[in-house]
Amino acid sequence: MTTKKHVQVGNIDCGADELFLISGPCVIEEESLMMHTAERLKQISQNLKLPLIFKSSFTKDNRSSLEYYQGPGLDEGLKLLAKIKREFELPLLTDIHYPEQARPAAEVVDVIQIPAYLCMQTTLVVEAAKTGATINLKHGQFLAPENMAKPVKKIEDSGSHKILLTERGYTFGYNDLILDPRSFYLLNEIGYPVIFDITHTIRKYGIPSKDPLGGAREFLPVLSRAGVAAGVDGLFIEAHPEPPKALCDAASQYYLNQLEEFVKPLIDIHHLVRAHIN
Repeated sequence: MTTKKHVQVGNIDCGADELFLISGPCVIEEESLMMHTAERLKQISQNLKLPLIFKSSFTKDNRSSLEYYQGPGLDEGLKLLAKIKREFELPLLTDIHYPEQARPAAEVVDVIQIPAYLCMQTTLVVEAAKTGATINLKHGQFLAPENMAKPVKKIEDSGSHKILLTERGYTFGYNDLILDPRSFYLLNEIGYPVIFDITHTIRKYGIPSKDPLGGAREFLPVLSRAGVAAGVDGLFIEAHPEPPKALCDAASQYYLNQLEEFVKPLIDIHHLVRAHIN
């Protein structure tokens, strides 16, 4: 198996034996909700000794209708993320959609995320790489896992080796996503830390995110256990105090007050896997 590089994000050694968590609301909402969520996530991180990267998007530019909430935008969103970083001393992740967003985002966050739909956009990944921030490259629903080596090479050729790879399911048939466990092995072979985006794998495309049928939470336990047992380095779980009221991905975000108990068995499985490997 390929020797995997380690990537440092704040004080988190991504790729080491310790599991880490990326979590937060899908899109930045009003300030009190964001601050409450960050405070609770930090408490969970401390309780479980589970390193945390706080995640939220200042803009979601791939919403399926102009009527849907897209976020506060670059300036306002980064201002609130900076406040969360100051008050809770957490590393941050947010995604970008346009090359000109890369540099201002990198001035605030530790990890720039490239959305799955955009992972092959050369100018986007190159500009992100040039900032010096860590890049979380999400696996495009349209690519074989091994072909993620191509956008990885673009980042490397731009002078960066601070790369994370995230699996979030691939398109199968119409309006559905399938998790192929082989992808964890294939992404690992590229040589960078691998993250499992659990909550996006249960989205049902074509159905409004506020519709309960827009997500299948009943599959979260089995999918999460399968991914951790396959040897991922980190978990990506969007969380919200009241998911049914969330302004984005309401049918798939996880309940903040249930997250700690949900993650506990995943940490145990991860320990067993790493003990076997070592």
